Amino acid sequence: MYLALLGMLWFCPRLKGQENSFTINMIEMKAEPGWEVENGKNLTLKCIVDISSTSKLQSQHQVLFYKDDILLKNVTSQNKEEAIFIQAARIYDRGNYKCTVILNNKEKTTKDYSVSVKGVPNPRVTVDKVEVMEGGMVTVECAVPEEKPPIYFIVEKLEMDICKQRKEKTILHNNYVTLEFPIEEQDNVLIFQCQAKISFGNFLEASEFTKSDLVTVRETFSIPSFQITPEGEITEGDPLKLKCTIRVTHMFLEDREIIIQKDREIVAYAKHGTEVTYSPPIAKVEHIGNYTCKVESSKISKVNSIFINITELFSKPKLLISSNHLDEGGKLDLSCQIAGSPLANFTIKKENTTITNSQNFTKRVWIYDSGVYRCLAAVRNVIKESDPVRLYVFEIVSKPRIFHNSRSEVIKGQDLEVYCQSVNGTPPIIYYLCKMNTCKSQKEMFTHEPATFLEKPTATTEYTCIAKNYHSQGSVTSDILNVVVIVPVSRVNLSNLLHEEVESGQNVALLCSTDEGSWPIHYKFYKHNAVVPSYETTLNDTKAIWDNLEVSKKDEGQYYCTASNRANIHSRISKSNIITVKVTLAPWMKGLIAVVIIGAIIIALVVVARWYFFKKSKAKQMPVEMSRPGPPPNSNTEKMQSDPNVEANSHSGLGYNDDTGNHTMKPANEQKEPDHLNMDVEYTEVEVLTPDLHKAPERKGTETVYSEIRKAVRQLGLSDLPRVTQLGQGRTGILE
Repeated sequence: MYLALLGMLWFCPRLKGQENSFTINMIEMKAEPGWEVENGKNLTLKCIVDISSTSKLQSQHQVLFYKDDILLKNVTSQNKEEAIFIQAARIYDRGNYKCTVILNNKEKTTKDYSVSVKGVPNPRVTVDKVEVMEGGMVTVECAVPEEKPPIYFIVEKLEMDICKQRKEKTILHNNYVTLEFPIEEQDNVLIFQCQAKISFGNFLEASEFTKSDLVTVRETFSIPSFQITPEGEITEGDPLKLKCTIRVTHMFLEDREIIIQKDREIVAYAKHGTEVTYSPPIAKVEHIGNYTCKVESSKISKVNSIFINITELFSKPKLLISSNHLDEGGKLDLSCQIAGSPLANFTIKKENTTITNSQNFTKRVWIYDSGVYRCLAAVRNVIKESDPVRLYVFEIVSKPRIFHNSRSEVIKGQDLEVYCQSVNGTPPIIYYLCKMNTCKSQKEMFTHEPATFLEKPTATTEYTCIAKNYHSQGSVTSDILNVVVIVPVSRVNLSNLLHEEVESGQNVALLCSTDEGSWPIHYKFYKHNAVVPSYETTLNDTKAIWDNLEVSKKDEGQYYCTASNRANIHSRISKSNIITVKVTLAPWMKGLIAVVIIGAIIIALVVVARWYFFKKSKAKQMPVEMSRPGPPPNSNTEKMQSDPNVEANSHSGLGYNDDTGNHTMKPANEQKEPDHLNMDVEYTEVEVLTPDLHKAPERKGTETVYSEIRKAVRQLGLSDLPRVTQLGQGRTGILE
């Protein structure tokens, strides 16, 4: 032992000093007993590894086991083979397995190996009771404790290997299911069986059916039974009795009801008992049929049926009538007949009133004889009634009255209700409305109310009404109803009968016409945008003319017209088109206007010329220089007052001043002076040299005159310069 130890100690440093090389040659998995295993069998999965190394010692490596890429086991080993053990494999163990080997930094993984588990464990089935009464409940539990959910369960209720009820349910969170089954009246000895199904991907595995213990059903009450009296053949008139009975278990304490039905009609019933009886007074043919006895509790129902046949004693009577429709005063014959003509007692009735106790009946009929008749026949104590027969007795129709709901006149296109009524006559009465001797509309009335016909007349029409019923006389015609229809004015047109352009003083004729309309028609002529009509008239014609004599220029413009009648009271009044009327001046008026205009122009030219020459002559007479000294103020005043020409010249030159001889206006109140300085206008004549026409005008004379005037103004003590005006050629005036 010591020698081995020393050898190892000698060998380890040598290993340390050199590096080893490793490689994974192969890795694979094997399954025992195989990759497909039955449910509940053990399964071993092995991972086999082949590793090569330069070292003589076995290397350590990691082995990892996976199921569907989920790590199941991780082990470090030096062995070539590692395994995982699955005890009692189940469906949930099914999947894809693989293993991985890791050596230092090298890793290798096998392919995926699919493990398949066949079959599902047989479920365990239990019931909560093995004896139950009709109407009770049995709880069944089915479990697969070895498997995991989801599990699909099928539970069936069997009797004599016949499935009477089946329930299916998928459980997602448990591996068992609990279901309740009702116990019905036909159940006797029951057994329950269960099957479990588990799906895995696209695969479905199912267990065998497992049966429960036997469940015995106890009867609550028996199936009902009939007892019929009399027994054997039953004939009409015999007493009849039907009894339905049941047996009840003493442990059954629920309420119950027994019912006897004939077809769908309940004829007898009883509660809380064990029997029920149906006993009509005597047996009749109408009692023939199928009878059902039904016993019901809250959950249980049991039924039994029987057919009862009754021999007919005599046939049903039949009432014969001479006619169903008779006129007033007609003859009625009634007869009650039985097949085979046995001896019987007969009665004929109208409604609920007996009219005879014999087999036959005859009389003259009136309105009040209308109604329903039947006859009865009695043999021994059996009475039979015939089918009802209805008799109609007709009163002759009176002459119908025709009228309508509107006024005496009706507007075209509007609804008109025409009524037709006969106050006498047996309904139903048929009315015919005739228009212009053509009868198309028809109404049948079952009362004496008037028949209503809806019309839309388009023109004045004559209506008549015909009424008739089933009386043999036939039909009766009413008087004629004349309905006057007013046609509204539809379209209006305005036209000019003469010319669109007329001379002043001539006449204009406008024609307003309509396509249709009842008379009288009211026409109105309007000038465009005017509220009051220019002309209006009412005519029994579809056209109207407005002859406007001697028009003037103010009559020029656009015109339209309107037309209306009584039918347009409640509707829009029709307007025509618009036309234009042009009014031109007459030739003599044009000449007169031209003469007046030319005369005015000539007069204006003459006035302007005279004014021009007058102005020129005045300018020649006016002095241009003022050489003489001015007289004293008093003498000037006197001179101005005594010389009318000077005053005239003063006024003609008032307010003008022009350096070149023109006149400039100046207001008179501009040069007002104090009272002691107030004086009249003074004119001073000055001789001025006449300039040569061919030379430029000289301004010296004028400047001398202005200097002299300023000196005189200073002497007078005036502050403002008086205005100077040139009265004419060579003449100058000074104006205060």
